[in-house]
Amino acid sequence: MKDEYAIVLDFLPRGHGFGKPEPIAQVLGMRYFSLLEVVPREGVMLKPGEKVYIGSGKRDKIAHIRRKITYDKLTGFAKSELENAVRKIVDEDEKRFVDFFNNAQPITVRLHQLELLPGIGKKHMWEILEERKKKPFESFEDIKRRVKLLPNPKELIIRRILAEIEGEEDKYRLFVPKR
Repeated sequence: MKDEYAIVLDFLPRGHGFGKPEPIAQVLGMRYFSLLEVVPREGVMLKPGEKVYIGSGKRDKIAHIRRKITYDKLTGFAKSELENAVRKIVDEDEKRFVDFFNNAQPITVRLHQLELLPGIGKKHMWEILEERKKKPFESFEDIKRRVKLLPNPKELIIRRILAEIEGEEDKYRLFVPKR
């Protein structure tokens, strides 16, 4: 499970200030939400919010991936950019996250994947299940329109992803594989 693309959260032209002063960037993988430190190619300056290729093919801006990191290793600036990056990923791949609402399954006899989204209890879960039986959801707007009083579904997804990245949700993972 390796990310092909990532969004730059922070760029440190002189590194962390200890050890060898090589430039590094902290990035968020766009598929598996991996937090990584990468070393850019010589002379390359990266900007927060920029999408970069980190896959196994020829990378134009990234020399190599230095290491996987955890949320607590992010710089303050990277932490402040995290929500914007997650929002960008959810916006660019809306179908993937709408499909979560269409395909979510029970985890146990008492708990459904939908209930792991903040703001969704049994009542909303049953409404979502009933509505998706009639016809699969096509967009976040479609979910909002068909499931009355449901908090903004896109925001629910973003909040859940952030909680998983930050390590607050460790028992069940919906979007971020265990590290």
